[in-house]
Amino acid sequence: MKPRAALYSEIQAQNSENDLLVQHAPLVKRIAHHMLARLPDSVQLEDLIQSGMIGLLEAARQFDSSQGASFTTYAGIRIRGAMLDEIRRLDWTPRSVHRRGREVAQAAREIENRTGRDARDSEIMEALGMTADDYYQVLHDVSTARLFSLDEASPSTGEAREPESDDDGPARRLEDAGFRQALAEAIAGLPEREQLVMSLYYEQELNLREIGEVLGVTESRISQIHGRIMLKLKDRLADWTG
Repeated sequence: MKPRAALYSEIQAQNSENDLLVQHAPLVKRIAHHMLARLPDSVQLEDLIQSGMIGLLEAARQFDSSQGASFTTYAGIRIRGAMLDEIRRLDWTPRSVHRRGREVAQAAREIENRTGRDARDSEIMEALGMTADDYYQVLHDVSTARLFSLDEASPSTGEAREPESDDDGPARRLEDAGFRQALAEAIAGLPEREQLVMSLYYEQELNLREIGEVLGVTESRISQIHGRIMLKLKDRLADWTG
């Protein structure tokens, strides 16, 4: 039989864990809704919330306040990581999306190298012999596909990974810093309108419809712009993401 002090400590720990779960359950729903706005209809909100709650439970069990980060910050990372794991498990992005996205990116790069300016949509469509409907469908697919995560990507693979552990040494941290610097420079090189879309989407966490309302265009047009941005960034970060 356990000593009374040990049992009391165990009960206290369980109560503290339960309190964290109840207090931060709305965080799981908020992150799930934000991520769902970027994903295709095949991804269900309930699946994201379920995986996010698992991430929250793991965070409650593993959180160490002596590391300096707040529990909310730590839990947010674990929740998003668990949701991304679920998305990868479902493998909802067809290979054709990546292939067609690469074709558009390559055509745009060739036009930009030749003209010294950003490629126009009409020029890319002409170069690839694509109809407007097909071209804009590619941009929409790319906008919802996870080509790489802007805040949780591994520089060497472009894949999301778990929060940094004690095993991550200086080389890994330097690699992260290099990738983030390259990403910041790539975003800074975008036209002002595209930088604004990135800021509204990833910093202000507006969805595509809300961004469209801010800029006075349709949600569909914002999806197309976001798709173009993603292709540009992946092309410019090819040395990092492979």
